[in-house]
Amino acid sequence: MISELLSIETVALLAAAGFIVGLLVGMTGVGAGALMTPMLISGFGIAPAVAVGTDLLFAAMTKSGGAWRHHRLGHVNWNILGALAAGSITAALLTLAALYYLAPGQVEIGKLIRPVLAVTLIISAIAVPVIPLIIGRTLKAPTRPLQMRPLATMSFGLVLGVVVTLTSVGAGAIGVAVLTLLYPMLRARHIVGTDIVHAVPLTLLSGLGHMSVGNIDFAVLGALLFGSLPGIMIGSRLTSSIPDWLLRLVLSAVLAWAAYLVATKI
Repeated sequence: MISELLSIETVALLAAAGFIVGLLVGMTGVGAGALMTPMLISGFGIAPAVAVGTDLLFAAMTKSGGAWRHHRLGHVNWNILGALAAGSITAALLTLAALYYLAPGQVEIGKLIRPVLAVTLIISAIAVPVIPLIIGRTLKAPTRPLQMRPLATMSFGLVLGVVVTLTSVGAGAIGVAVLTLLYPMLRARHIVGTDIVHAVPLTLLSGLGHMSVGNIDFAVLGALLFGSLPGIMIGSRLTSSIPDWLLRLVLSAVLAWAAYLVATKI
């Protein structure tokens, strides 16, 4: 916990960080966990476990508005979401139980989180620019009936639940990329909508689990939300004026840089 040590300058920097991440999330739809967690660890010196727990609640709150909007527009495939959640929620609960058991050894948990986070960030850096290429090819392909792949979807959910709970990364970029590969016949808006709605309960559950073992800094969370909410609103308005390919290349470079920062501190 660092909340007792927060100065006005630190609060301002955290709010600025939240604004930047919110701006990118608003423009690209991904990046909340992938950018914020390494920023908290490397930029503000927050312990990995606390950074992950705080960012999980941050991601759940920032994505809830988008999830509701996609639900109202009918962009959610509940069959796919059910299979995905069956794996991810189960894996998250098991991972949280392990974290609770290991809670007294925060150093060991930090050593586990850093390498997993670095690898996940690299995967995200690759996935972000590849996603629109996959989706573009999908939209050009002839429409085919949706074929459920429950076992593969649940298996991916198991992996995603562990990764997100340990690192807070993957619910966005990796989730969209893998769902696109599993269901190439599904329209892009339904892939994104299903992934965002699934991310909210997963990050919320994982965040509450981290909170139960003291891995949340509420002062940091408040400062991040203060900056991110207007950032998301502005970012969503800028999407029409900035090329999507340029935004995704920039985000990919930032993710790779974040992976380097985290990896060099392992």
